This record gives sequence, structure tokens and C-alpha cells, in this order.
Amino acid sequence: MIRLLAIDIDGTLLDSRGRLPDAHRDALVDAAAQGIEVALVTGRSFHFTKPIADLLPIPLTLVVNNGAVVKRKTGETEIRNLLSREAARVVLDETRHLEDSVAVVFDRPDERQIVFERMDWTHPHRRGYYEKNKAFIARTPAPLAEMLVEDPIQVMFNGGVAPMRALVTALRSLPVADRISVAITEYELRNFSLVDVNAAGCSKGTTLARWAAARGVTAGEIMAVGDNLNDVEMLDFAGTAVVMGNATDVLKSRGYHLTGSNDESGLAAAIRRHALNK
Repeated sequence: MIRLLAIDIDGTLLDSRGRLPDAHRDALVDAAAQGIEVALVTGRSFHFTKPIADLLPIPLTLVVNNGAVVKRKTGETEIRNLLSREAARVVLDETRHLEDSVAVVFDRPDERQIVFERMDWTHPHRRGYYEKNKAFIARTPAPLAEMLVEDPIQVMFNGGVAPMRALVTALRSLPVADRISVAITEYELRNFSLVDVNAAGCSKGTTLARWAAARGVTAGEIMAVGDNLNDVEMLDFAGTAVVMGNATDVLKSRGYHLTGSNDESGLAAAIRRHALNK
């Protein structure tokens, strides 16, 4: 019996054009009506997740920033797992060659939630994100490392697939490697990747496990659905793990259940098959 659905957003809940399919919404409404809890588990920050959550007329838990923060749909914080400013400073100092591809994310109530030094937001892969989030983004008057006056949620990089893969390798060999966790999300067809540096032990999976335990829900009672590399820990934790038809080949090779793509109502089909038994 499934008691909790853990659903990724981009590439899973949303279709390839960033829209919420009616079939996906209806399946989640039906699941909630059956008493199944729903958590959106995403690399997005809370303010970027909220507009999507508002499209779903059901109670939701939002596990955001790849597990660094858990909030209620109404904005109250349940869990925070912040990155130490000392570790973040080392990461920034060791990646100065990527200062035009990095931002720092804070848990703040104003426009300084995402701060950057030299990011080119006109880049085709960044422009859409900037337009949707510009109210929360601020340019720093000094190097990013000097802006670390409090512990951030994460350090966030983006760029082409090859340089971001190289970055992941470099980050995992830093002297502070035991104080950070690194999550990568890849879009090979677009030659674009996101790399998030969070606190050690922080991932979608570890935070989902912590949240479920607090709710008295076992791993065997959880169904998780995802499509990208940052979903692996979540999928490995859940008793029922499903990957979308549009998922990366790496995920498809790991033996999870496979459903249709996000343009084929794949999430709805998975929910009805594995959670609603229809």
C-alpha cells in the first residue's frame, strides 16, 4: 500500500514545455482523495516551486533545493539542512574560473535569495529561469565569497555537460569534500547541466527518508517518480521507484519501473498502476 508519493517536477510532473498536464493533476487529486500524501521533491527553490504547487488543489509537502529545505505549501519551514559558509567559501575560492556560471542560494525573504557576481542571464539556457525568478535574484557588489555572511542553502553552478561533469569530479576531491554533497542534473540534448553543492549527506533521498520517518511512513510505503541523476537517491530509497520514459539512460539502466514520457501522461499512468491499482 502506497502512503506517500514523492514526485520530481521538471521532466516528471511537467511536460516538455513546462506545463502541468491535466492527466497528471487529476491522478494526484485522485491519490490525495484516497488519503495518499504527496510531496514534490525537486532541485528547484521554494519560490520557483510555489507556482507549480499552486496548480495542484491538494495538500502538499515541498522538498526543495535537492533536499536542503522542506516547506509546507503555505511556506512554513519544516526542515533546513544548510551548507556551512566556510565550506561554501572554499568551493567558491577553488572555482574562480567559473565565476560567470555560479550563484549562491540563501533562505531569505527578499530579492537576495539568489546572488551572483558575473552570471550572463541572457544565455538561452538561463534566460527563462531569470525571467521567472528575477524578483529573487541580486547581483553582488563584491566577490561571492565575501557575501557569505550567513550559511547558504547551496552553491549552484550551470553550464555545458562536459565542463559540469569535470566540475563534479573536482568538487569531490576538494579538502572540504566530506562537508559537502554534490548533485548533478543533465540535459544532454541541450548540452546543459546544473550542479548543486549542498551540505554533506543532503539529497532528495536522505531528506525524503527523514520526512517519511517523521510521518511514520516506511520506505516500502513510498512511491517515487523521477527522470534525472539528482533523483537517484530518492528512487533508491523508495519501495516503489518509477522513471519516466524521457529519463536519462543512466536511470533507465538501474532497473526501476518504467512508465511513459512526460508528454505521454507517464506520471498519471504510473500513479494509477502502482498507487491506485487501476
